[in-house]
Amino acid sequence: MIHGVVSRGFEPVRRQLETLLRKGPGGAAVCVYHRGRCVVDLWGGVKDESGAPWLRDTMCVSYSTTKGVITTALHVLADRGLLDYDAPVARYWPEFAQAGKGAITVRDVLTHRAGLFNIRDLIDDARRLLDWDHMVGALAAAAPSPVPPGATAYQALTYGFLVGELIRRISGKPVPAFVADELAAPLGLDGLYVGAPASELHRAARLIGSPARRARGPRDEAAFHAARRRRQRVFGAVERGLRLLGHPVDFDRAAAALAPHGISTFDFSSDEALAACIPAANGLFTARSLARLYALLAAGGTLDGVRVLSPETVARATEVQADGYDQVVVFKMRWRLGYHRVGTFRGVAPRAYGHFGWGGSGAWADPEHQLSLGFIVNTGSGTPIGDLRLLRLNTAAQACARRAR
Repeated sequence: MIHGVVSRGFEPVRRQLETLLRKGPGGAAVCVYHRGRCVVDLWGGVKDESGAPWLRDTMCVSYSTTKGVITTALHVLADRGLLDYDAPVARYWPEFAQAGKGAITVRDVLTHRAGLFNIRDLIDDARRLLDWDHMVGALAAAAPSPVPPGATAYQALTYGFLVGELIRRISGKPVPAFVADELAAPLGLDGLYVGAPASELHRAARLIGSPARRARGPRDEAAFHAARRRRQRVFGAVERGLRLLGHPVDFDRAAAALAPHGISTFDFSSDEALAACIPAANGLFTARSLARLYALLAAGGTLDGVRVLSPETVARATEVQADGYDQVVVFKMRWRLGYHRVGTFRGVAPRAYGHFGWGGSGAWADPEHQLSLGFIVNTGSGTPIGDLRLLRLNTAAQACARRAR
């Protein structure tokens, strides 16, 4: 059953959510803002494997959708004149200059051109993600990998620590406190955490069907490795075919960026993971908070009389910086300063930008239509940047906004 409200003209978004929830287990929520007003606020399904209902205040871990939130937090510092996008990262984080990284700029980090995507060689186990000091120390000491001119290489798990340490060094606040003070509090957001307090963990949905949440015996291990070998054969064949067509794909590079050792048993929806600060991957959000945050961006930095960013900073932050193929996620991402393109079944929305995540979540803004959307879900895997469920919701919301105009 679907709960919540939808304004006249946006009923197709509700139908898409109903279809999504009928097709599988779990729960989800979607929220849409149009012209600064909430026009869709819907949720349904179950929040965990016990069958507990998804409630109005349920939050869900949203993987890389977190990057859009942490990026927006960094832009607050730029808006105040405390951060220069073209300054070396080492100006704010002196230890970062090690291993030939002295010339890497903040802009390089935000556009995934810093060459620091290889998390597999950076840490020996995924549980290192829980240790902030270890992660930023390892990144400071790491040597960058080359990124071809005109290309990008998605920093799937390292991005949040790079941006988060900049926030910490410049503001003097830990990332969870900065997000709470500078984004959540001014906008009155009901659930926007990167490192959630213990008092809010009862609201968290848990991942359903995730291998990381299942006890694994010897047979499971054998099946896991057999499936991995099959995937490697398939990916190898696809890679060879794409290279013959001139596409610069490299699945080994993608695996190095996306899969540190032990990631298959790391449960991002556990209390331990949600309470940590992993700013590229463990954001705990409501769809309502995501949509409202991006409504602020769609409106040029001010919403309901609350100014968080200037129009000039929003314009600089959302100008396309790179249009080549990304070396990790294969596609042309049209990277802005921390945001990427927004796809629909009718093509790419030309002025829209945001960030999507593994598992299907996502959030974006479209200033052309004064439109924003936030979506959270606790089932599925998809790709590192969303899946078809999100594309269907995007398509429906865009069509509704065009008709409303």
